[in-house]
Amino acid sequence: METHHISAEWLSIDRVAEILSNDIKIDLSDDARRRIVNCREYLDRKMETQKEPIYGITTGFGSLCNISIDAHQLSELQKNLVMSHSCSIGERVPSDVVKLMLLTKIQSLSYGNSGVQLETVERLVEFYNYGILPLVYQQGSLGASGDLAPLANLSLPLLGLGEVEWNGVVMPASEMLERLGRKPVVLKSKEGLALLNGTQFMSSYGVWAVIEARKLSRWADKIGALSLDAFDGRIEPFMPQIQEVRPHPGQIKTGKAVMDYLKGSEILARPKTHVQDPYSFRCMPQVHGAAKDTIDYVARVIETEINSVTDNPTVFVDDDLVISAGNFHGEPIALPMDFMAVALSELANISERRTFKLIAGVRGLPSFLVANPGVNSGFMIPQYAAASVVSQNKGLCWPASCDSIPSSQGQEDHVSMGSNAATKLYRVVENTRRVLAIELFNAAQALEFRRPLKSSEVIESMVEEYRKVVPFIENDTVMYPYINASVEFMVNQAI
Repeated sequence: METHHISAEWLSIDRVAEILSNDIKIDLSDDARRRIVNCREYLDRKMETQKEPIYGITTGFGSLCNISIDAHQLSELQKNLVMSHSCSIGERVPSDVVKLMLLTKIQSLSYGNSGVQLETVERLVEFYNYGILPLVYQQGSLGASGDLAPLANLSLPLLGLGEVEWNGVVMPASEMLERLGRKPVVLKSKEGLALLNGTQFMSSYGVWAVIEARKLSRWADKIGALSLDAFDGRIEPFMPQIQEVRPHPGQIKTGKAVMDYLKGSEILARPKTHVQDPYSFRCMPQVHGAAKDTIDYVARVIETEINSVTDNPTVFVDDDLVISAGNFHGEPIALPMDFMAVALSELANISERRTFKLIAGVRGLPSFLVANPGVNSGFMIPQYAAASVVSQNKGLCWPASCDSIPSSQGQEDHVSMGSNAATKLYRVVENTRRVLAIELFNAAQALEFRRPLKSSEVIESMVEEYRKVVPFIENDTVMYPYINASVEFMVNQAI
């Protein structure tokens, strides 16, 4: 069985996706173990020799940074920090994201700049490999002093506190440790701060969103190609000559993708009576392409973030320095996550417009794609549902990073609100998938009215698979199960 060894080697989002999808176990590399141990030993020596206070190690936190802590209270200080900061509230963080939080926190601690014990990181590795997921909630982080509240909830089970989900069962963390035959970790100086400071809540949502956005971008092209053919659209706007004179990378990729998907289509080959198509069809290279370029940019930023040390203070063993700074501030990823929400919202927006055209009763398609008109309403209301979701996306796209509320008695006077950008982005991703699924539902229905002509081999093959879960709608029926089945089809099918 393959094992991924956590190390200083660059961790790509593609590799993260591979680890998650194949349920690959993780372990610390020898180099990571050495770095962690060296940093902890250095910090222990430093505390014995340095008389000046060291923020968060021999002092309180936030605006309490000027209060020195006695040596015999340092462990208690760290435990109290985790307990008092465990204030995440609201809906639970999805399991996939919690798993990512464990992975990215382990990665960040492995560089040897955080001063944690090896035992602490090994316990997190054990949680990950056993599928032990701490219960973490979506609200409570300002995205600045790290994701303090959610990371505190993530860390509670190390101390035998809080709750976890294990094999689908929610239980107290104390019971989980007892079943494992483990005792709670006794935190040393700096460790609580190392666990709580960091951007792993935000960045894990970001990683998940990038992985899903890449899939949705490909689905948008493929479903858009199906809609184009079902609408009897023209292929000229996708030709390489058009993209070459405005050579944005995403635009070039989109044009090529649609042409490849429709190669050999009988519908496409027949003469057209119309000279151009509406923007929602004709401008797919420009709109889908801009979304692709945005996703690529955000992926680069998020990938840098998960390969970074983001707790505070930061320990530099070779330079004999412990520096209190601001690597926990979420601004570098808050802005891009807001940007990607806008890009994905546009994929949904233009998708809904194509759905609107497919049911409009033009170009030989029946109004509302009704197979048996009269008492049947057909596909009237799926478009309503898509329009509703698109409208919600627009509201979610107000940038969270525009806001800042001072905290900790003004010591933390500018915050990123990147956590809100992250959770909003999650909702936009899910919404965009639903809107594209509704377009697929409509486009597959519309294609049947072009028979006996066929689309391309690629498109016909996709529709054949789709028809195994969603039938052609002859007469009015309960529609929402088919919309849900369309969503699941997109989730389960390789693209």
